[in-house]
Amino acid sequence: MKIALLGYGKMGKVIEKMALQRGHEIVMRKSSSDTFEGLENADVAIDFSVPNAAVTNISACLNTGIPIISGTTGWLDEYEQMVALCKEKNGAFIYGSNFSLGVNIFFELNDYLAKIMSKFNQYQVEMEEIHHTQKLDAPSGTAISLAKGIINNSHYNNWVLENPKSDEILIDAKRIENVPGTHSVFYKSEVDLIEIKHVAHNREGFALGSVIAAEWILGKKGIFTMKDVLNLDN
Repeated sequence: MKIALLGYGKMGKVIEKMALQRGHEIVMRKSSSDTFEGLENADVAIDFSVPNAAVTNISACLNTGIPIISGTTGWLDEYEQMVALCKEKNGAFIYGSNFSLGVNIFFELNDYLAKIMSKFNQYQVEMEEIHHTQKLDAPSGTAISLAKGIINNSHYNNWVLENPKSDEILIDAKRIENVPGTHSVFYKSEVDLIEIKHVAHNREGFALGSVIAAEWILGKKGIFTMKDVLNLDN
């Protein structure tokens, strides 16, 4: 499989290493100032860039007929535009706030726990996410996905970064050196605390998941998620 890497920072380099280990070829490496020359030679593109480059990268792939895997967060105000473009071009597109296999299992656990806890109004939910200081968006896309999972399965209807109302989820976003990603969900009452937590030890889990997604999407058309890739709905 021939892969175009859109974004060649720390994450892009780990994805390259993982892809080569799995027998794939990197045919394009795009940093922020580079053009899209060579994109047409790829079978699939993987975008781990920055928020203000994601839409341009995804659009270029869909307009060129290249399946695109995007793990860039912080641009989702324009997500529906990319969905519409994918449909218009009959393309293939996966966006994931987190491609780690463990985190996607964590998403399912979070949804299930939210359904259970919705019956017990003595508990108030809060979240904490910790990332490295180079991360540009806060809260993380993963934290937002976790919050949406709770909202879809409970009485909560919004998340905030401070001063939550009773129907809002507080997300405490922290930035600390050399932390790949830690996410915790707390259900607090006066008598006890229930916590679920995912701790990433390095970037390799994210990289492996994105390469697996790229392998999976070949030959497909449509808009997908990691639930489709990992067959988590069945």
